[in-house]
Amino acid sequence: MEKETLAIRTKAARQVRIARILATQQVASQAELARLLADAGIETTQATLSRDLVEINAQKVRAPDGSLVYAVPPEGAGGVIQGARVPSRPEQLAARFEKLCDELVITVEHTRNLVVLRTPAGGAQYLAAALDQSFLPTVLGSVAGDDTVLIIMRTDDDASRLARQVRRAANATLPEVDHD
Repeated sequence: MEKETLAIRTKAARQVRIARILATQQVASQAELARLLADAGIETTQATLSRDLVEINAQKVRAPDGSLVYAVPPEGAGGVIQGARVPSRPEQLAARFEKLCDELVITVEHTRNLVVLRTPAGGAQYLAAALDQSFLPTVLGSVAGDDTVLIIMRTDDDASRLARQVRRAANATLPEVDHD
């Protein structure tokens, strides 16, 4: 596997990468996962990796060939796998989305009723899933690529409010870029 030059600076970005690896490869042990992360240029300790697996609700599940492998809950399917759940109370879901904004959002832009969030590579789907689970009534829907989330809001004012909320959650380190 070719080493990537992506700089993983936050715990959330590292956890996104772990979830992405587990979603695309069968990984049977933490040692194997640590090697895959190292191949991608991400060095981590076994203790940190163990905590990350717990925090992303990774569980050992039976693969089609009968072996035990790590898997993460499918966010869009209610976040349930082998009895593990992602947070389900509205305040937990909102707090999770804001925490991920703080750790993942690189830029925020909005125009009319659209908001565009940029993340590190691999972070967009993770962030969009947290947004979708927040069940914000002003959000009509979201579309996520690898590093970009497009959010469709009910009104222009809703888009402006969400853009401000995300900027605040990202500790106001993002420039104000609005295209109204």
